[in-house]
Amino acid sequence: MRKRTAPPKDRPNPLIAAGIEYIDYKDTELLRRFVSDRGKIRSRRVTRLTVRQQRAMARAIRNAREMALLPYTSGPTR
Repeated sequence: MRKRTAPPKDRPNPLIAAGIEYIDYKDTELLRRFVSDRGKIRSRRVTRLTVRQQRAMARAIRNAREMALLPYTSGPTR
């Protein structure tokens, strides 16, 4: 077992800090911050969102991809 030496950093929730209450699928600038460079939706552990916010964010990203506002992948794959 590994022992934790230092307590984790207490980073603020990015949506609460920005004052965003509703996650809109048309706001692609916001959604891009929660998608990795490979096109994957970032996890809650990385994004620091609540469970409800993470579900809404994932739903908005999927809707934006369906509407062709966001790409499914970042570029050509092998």
